[in-house]
Order: sequence, then C-alpha cells, then structure tokens
Amino acid sequence: MLQANTNAPSFTSINQKNETINLSDFNGNKNVVLYFYPKDDTPGCTIEANQFTDLVDEFTKLNTIIFGVSKDDTESHQAFIDKFNLKIDLLADTDGSLCDTYGVWQEKEKNGVKKMGIVRSTFIIDQSGKLADVEYGVAAEGHAQLVLDKIRKL
Repeated sequence: MLQANTNAPSFTSINQKNETINLSDFNGNKNVVLYFYPKDDTPGCTIEANQFTDLVDEFTKLNTIIFGVSKDDTESHQAFIDKFNLKIDLLADTDGSLCDTYGVWQEKEKNGVKKMGIVRSTFIIDQSGKLADVEYGVAAEGHAQLVLDKIRKL
C-alpha cells in the first residue's frame, strides 16, 4: 500500500467525456484529490460523490481538483453525473490498472463471502506531486469534509 510523503504514482486515464487526464498536468499548479469508490449510482458512492460536489467550490478556492475513480466505463460515469448533477470528474479505470497502482483492488468480505473489489480510498496529492495524505478503507458519509479539512492544512 502507498504511504504519505512519497511521490504519487503517475497515471493517465479518461474522464466521463473521454478526455485524457494526466496527473502530471497538475504538477506545480493544483492539488489533486483522487478518491476510489466501488460503483456508480450505489448508496455509499452516491453519498460520497454528492458531498464532494457540495464542497467543490471550497476545494476550488484551495486550488484543488477532485477525481473520483471506479472501474465503471465513461457512459456509466456520465449517467451518474447527469442523474445527480455532480460537479466532479470521474475517471474510468475499466482495466483496473489505476486501482492496482494505488493498491485499492483488494480482497473484501461481505456476509462471509470473500471477493476482490475496490476498497474505498482517498489520496491527496500536493502540487509537487507528493502524496500528502493516504487513507484506505474510508467511510463515505462525511468523508468529503474531512478531506477538505486536510487540504486546508497543506
């Protein structure tokens, strides 16, 4: 698993509009919140996305951009954004490479059944490209506010 105060793994992915997003594009000018969630339009994931959307203006004032990441495709992401009027970009990691790189694809257990899945996790990447904060296994409710509080301390 990744650790704070190390270089963030670089990545290139596509967002809901099929636009290419490179982490390196933000080096030197923006903080990046990269949060991983299991699936579009499910209860916890909707709570988290809506709460990040509610606070997006506060993040913007702090020179911070937010990207949600799941293995859903761009069409699913766009439908999720449209349904809830989300104001954040969602990255489509359909091959799971970004999940693997950030160590969020892990074995999970629910009702005694073990299976692989995305562990809800968040990475704050500062403007120099370092991991300012790494958190695996977060709770959806209230998480966006906690992340905002951490950004304010950068």
